[in-house]
Amino acid sequence: MNQRIPAPVGPEPDVFAPWPLTEFSVARLRDRGVAAVPFDQFVVKVHSRCNLACRYCYMYFAADGGWRRQPVTASPEVLERAARRIAEHAAAHRLPAVSVVLHGGEPLLAGTATLAGFVARIRELVPAGCAVHAALQTNGTLLTAARLRELAAARIGVGLSLDGGLAEHNAQRADHAGRPAWPAIRRAAALLAGPYRHTYGGVLCVVDPASDPEQVYRSLLDLDPPALNFLLPHANWSNPPPPGRYGDWLATVFDLWWEAGRRRTRIRLFQEAIALLLGAPAATESLGLRPVTAVVIETDGAIEQMDALKTAYEGAAATGLDIHRHPLDAALDHPGVAARQAGLAALSATCRACPLVTVCGGGNYAHRYRAGEGFHHPSVYCADLQRLLHHIAHRVATATVVSA
Repeated sequence: MNQRIPAPVGPEPDVFAPWPLTEFSVARLRDRGVAAVPFDQFVVKVHSRCNLACRYCYMYFAADGGWRRQPVTASPEVLERAARRIAEHAAAHRLPAVSVVLHGGEPLLAGTATLAGFVARIRELVPAGCAVHAALQTNGTLLTAARLRELAAARIGVGLSLDGGLAEHNAQRADHAGRPAWPAIRRAAALLAGPYRHTYGGVLCVVDPASDPEQVYRSLLDLDPPALNFLLPHANWSNPPPPGRYGDWLATVFDLWWEAGRRRTRIRLFQEAIALLLGAPAATESLGLRPVTAVVIETDGAIEQMDALKTAYEGAAATGLDIHRHPLDAALDHPGVAARQAGLAALSATCRACPLVTVCGGGNYAHRYRAGEGFHHPSVYCADLQRLLHHIAHRVATATVVSA
């Protein structure tokens, strides 16, 4: 939600992604002993619309306009079915924990009572001993003390999506009447950093290479988040990102974070990069080779792949499955899902030959797309990822030598 993308290119009339849809064999993958990994993160679309109209948002101004065909809200029947399918999957695979992410659109438009009731229902249905970690990702404009009380009582964490910690960073975040969203976002951040800190999951911020990285980083620290994550704008080889030195931008922020006498927040991208460089098992959406174990349930009950694929072409996230007729297990053998669980086997020859492959993991899957060919390419941000990872590796190695 709320990632910057350039204007989408028009779709081609043929198969948009022969790899993996027709050129990747799930059967051969299974024959080689690569088993499916069960889902443990369930992104549930509780509301398909948003109260903001950010022109760069990948949900509403990207290649896929499927949101227009979705029900505005997930009905009670869909939510009940979703809860049962999640519990069924947890039981079948004896999962010790599941993560449920309430998403949209803007999930708070569904109402906190609906969100709390849905999460409570999942907790009722999952097997004994299976923990349910629930969170919602919001633009923050609808957060109030009363709503936060309800979310806290329901043990639902809150993550904020914003473009920086100053009004000028969020100038493109406006409602449908053109009114700025920043005052409401600032109030929400203050509530989360203050009396409701125990619900504060952190902040997601998309990199804008035209912004000053130090100013953005320090302004976000002023919001006192327990965690930050920086995301690259969703783009691909047929729809490239706006020009900019994304790797340099992130390297600058890394140095500010790394050199701080006391690190005031966690930054997932950097922490996972360090872990991977040191050989520890770790992964983010954009790094590492660990299998992707997240699945999306739309407001109509459709089972889909992750939303970032909607920036590639119309229907790119679709699986043809839904929770009314299919168990979630059925999605594990979809070529797109299987490819994202295949590790090195899903990467291009260029990526497999790269010394950073176990750290980079080919980059974000959606960023590998080329129209008419599919996702069997390096990330469109390959050079930026190499710049960042080499920089982090140098800083970590230098610190290790000095401390030794």
